[in-house]
Amino acid sequence: MNPTVIDTSAPTRPMTVPELAESRRAGRKLAMLTAYDAGFARVFDANGADIILVGDSLGMVVQGLDSTLPVSVDDIAYHVRAVARGLRRALLLADLPFQADATPERALDAATRLLQAGAGMVKLEGAGPHKLAAIRFLAAREIPVSAHLGLTPQSVLRFGGFKVQGREAAAAKQLLADAQAVAEAGASLLVLECVPSALAAEITRASPIPTVGIGAGPHCDGQVLVLHDMLGLDTGHRRPKFVKDFLADGGSVAGAVRAYVDAVRDGRFPAAEHSYA
Repeated sequence: MNPTVIDTSAPTRPMTVPELAESRRAGRKLAMLTAYDAGFARVFDANGADIILVGDSLGMVVQGLDSTLPVSVDDIAYHVRAVARGLRRALLLADLPFQADATPERALDAATRLLQAGAGMVKLEGAGPHKLAAIRFLAAREIPVSAHLGLTPQSVLRFGGFKVQGREAAAAKQLLADAQAVAEAGASLLVLECVPSALAAEITRASPIPTVGIGAGPHCDGQVLVLHDMLGLDTGHRRPKFVKDFLADGGSVAGAVRAYVDAVRDGRFPAAEHSYA
C-alpha cells in the first residue's frame, strides 16, 4: 500500500473503554498518540492508533508556551471538537487542564464539556486526596477516567522542572500506592510518565487497570508519544530521552504512524535507550 494513502479499509468500530482492559488480557499493546486537529487525527486513526489524546501538551507544542499551566478547558474543548471530526475508530481521550479538577464539581463541569465536545474519556494528573475525590465523583457519574502518575507536567513548579520520578525508595513506594489508589477510586487507565523502567514494570504487574507509558520503559500495557516527537518535529523544547523519530523510518506521516504502532505492538519501542533506570 502506498504509505501516503490513508487505509480506508481499517476497522470502523470505535474502541471502547472496556476494550482497553480486554486488550491487556489479550496481551495486545495499546498505541496512543496525541493529536490536535482533524487532519492528523484522521491519519492516526486510519493507521492503527488505538487512543488519540488531546493533551494539555498543546500549550507547549501548538501554542508555543513553556509549560502546560496556561491551557484552559476552552482550549482543550476546541481541539477535542476538531479531533473528533477525524476519528472513526480510536478512543478520544482529553486532558483536564491545570486546576480544572481542583474540586469534584469543577472536574464534573470540565469533563462534561469535553465529553459533549466528543471525548470518550478524560485524564487527570496526580493522586492527592482531592484528585482521588474527583476520580470517584466522575466515575460515579458514568464518566470514564484515566489517571496520570510519575512526571505530571501540571506539577512542574513543585517538581522544579521536568524530572524523572520514583528513583528514590520512598518515592517509588508512594507511586506504587498511588497507582493502586487511582484504580480503587475508579480510574480505567493509568498513564505513567518518566518513571524508571523497573518501577513501571512493578506498577504494571500490580495494577488492576492497563498502564500506558511515556518514558516508562517497555513493560507497560501500551505507549504514548506526542505527535511532534513521533514525527521528529522541532517544538522549541529539549527533546526527551524517550522520543524517537518514526518519520525517518516511515517515509510519510501515515508510514510513521504504522511504524510506531508496529514497534509498540511487538515490543521494539521503547528500547533501552528510550528508558530510564
